[in-house]
Amino acid sequence: GNIYVAKVALGANTSQVVKAMMDAESYPGPSLVIAYSHCIAHGINMTTGYANQKKAVACGHWPLYRFDPRLSDQGKNPLKLESKAPTLSFEEYAYGENRYRSLKQINPELAAKLMKEATSDTAKRWKLMEQLAALECDCDS
Repeated sequence: GNIYVAKVALGANTSQVVKAMMDAESYPGPSLVIAYSHCIAHGINMTTGYANQKKAVACGHWPLYRFDPRLSDQGKNPLKLESKAPTLSFEEYAYGENRYRSLKQINPELAAKLMKEATSDTAKRWKLMEQLAALECDCDS
């Protein structure tokens, strides 16, 4: 790839956000920084927004990473996964937000089905991110 990409959450890791912004600014090409932004539509107490961002990262729903193509020129993997393996269930995170809880109240069967799918998708995405971040860079070929 030739685009700098980072996924960040200020409430989860401030220093990672600063590094990502500095990297993005210094990158000699297009840069994209995707930031988690809590909002009132999530159905949370807005004073707990940063705590909610931490939960999104802790369950693997919002993995933090930086992809810097310049690292491949140094023979390094350009992808750095910067969040830890999930320590919180997706369900615990999701049902902390009214946007997910309301479906559970209206249609418990559908909510359970969708929660199972979302939990599985989150786990699969996390495994893929771990695998990609662990790859050895064969940048000479």
